[in-house]
Amino acid sequence: MKPLLIRDGQLFDPGQGINESWSLFIKDGVIAWLGKTRMMPPQLDCDVISAQGLVIAPGFIDLHCHLREPGFEEKETIATGSQAAARGGFTTVCCMPNTLPPLDNRETVEFVLAKAAEGVAVRVLPVGCITRGRKGEGLVDMAELASAGVVGFSDDGDTVSNPDLMRQALELSRKLGLPVIEHCEDKSLSKGGIVNEGVVSARLGLRGIPPAAEESIVARDLELARLTGGRIHVAHVSTRDSVELIRRAKEKGVTVTAEVTPHHLTLTEEEVANHGTNAKVNPPLRTRQDVEVLIEALNDDTIDVIATDHAPHTVAEKSLPMEEAPFGISGLETAFGSLMGLVYAEKVSIETLIARLTAVPASILGEKFGKLGVLEFGAVADVVIFDPTKEWVVDPDAFISKGRNTPLAGRTLKGKVMATISRGQLVYKDDSLDLNTPQDNLRGRW
Repeated sequence: MKPLLIRDGQLFDPGQGINESWSLFIKDGVIAWLGKTRMMPPQLDCDVISAQGLVIAPGFIDLHCHLREPGFEEKETIATGSQAAARGGFTTVCCMPNTLPPLDNRETVEFVLAKAAEGVAVRVLPVGCITRGRKGEGLVDMAELASAGVVGFSDDGDTVSNPDLMRQALELSRKLGLPVIEHCEDKSLSKGGIVNEGVVSARLGLRGIPPAAEESIVARDLELARLTGGRIHVAHVSTRDSVELIRRAKEKGVTVTAEVTPHHLTLTEEEVANHGTNAKVNPPLRTRQDVEVLIEALNDDTIDVIATDHAPHTVAEKSLPMEEAPFGISGLETAFGSLMGLVYAEKVSIETLIARLTAVPASILGEKFGKLGVLEFGAVADVVIFDPTKEWVVDPDAFISKGRNTPLAGRTLKGKVMATISRGQLVYKDDSLDLNTPQDNLRGRW
């Protein structure tokens, strides 16, 4: 691709405290210049995106998504999932290991990395299993998976129920410098549950999943992390008491980070009554009070990042009865628009939102993959351009993802990704955004 000038946008990088009307020049996959447009030296051969009225920010980073390949390609593939990520403004995604076969050995990890190298839209980073086959009976060779290229370890979809195994995993995580990403669910409490245990489950006659199913494992794992000094990352936090447990652990110096999903920040258990299986997710959508506490935790740094937990399923699967349909929401393409609702409701600042999607997840990944989550000279050119005021209607039939399962169908969102640049390549552009070659750049005018 030609060098690319993104001209006259509001360059916004909360990680560096930048909020300026600037332009950005990309060449050879890195940021080659940024600053006031009139100060830029002329370039003879480049493409230009006019970003007037738009925001230029670091590409979003998703620490938790499901790309389904290998084994469930009818739901999603690494190619389609990465294209959906690009449309959502994500330039880096971490894919979970609950595939078939699961990512519990070097060969399967290398398969994902090879697929990710085949010209896919964005950077795809695999998360390896904690236990062999995700069966909870014996640890994987965590050192081997680390050398193969995983960025963390998780049995996502299942909890490591054996506390001694989790203790061993956390001890190894400390030595390897990689997090254990825990799906916190005591299945002896949640077994057979479909939605949050409470008023809605009683009204609909559905078996509920009590908050204690999550909170009991959060408490256990935080104590094990304190004991071992290991790195624990709590996935998709959904309850107010989980937040309080994480807050106390951080105060005590436990090495813990935590994530929350867009749907747990913006939707409640009432969505199940309106949208059925498309609102069936694990952990379940909770109460309005839980949502408010999660938002507060995002604002006060108790929760570190926003992660989509993108979980695509086929239409046929989600058309099954409530008791039989799988859990999950397809969220990569709607994440930014739904989260901007919190900004317009003045519940979260735009600075907090973008930081939780960029600089903070980048700090959890480290600099092994280059300097991510920032816009600075010499950094890898992962960039998103968005229109904070553009309204659009969610149409699942227009998704790039194979997953159409969303409770947001037909909803109008305000805030839209207009273009995504991953490693210097323009991997997504809204049809309304023009890409031009300047005619008068010999004189240095833009």
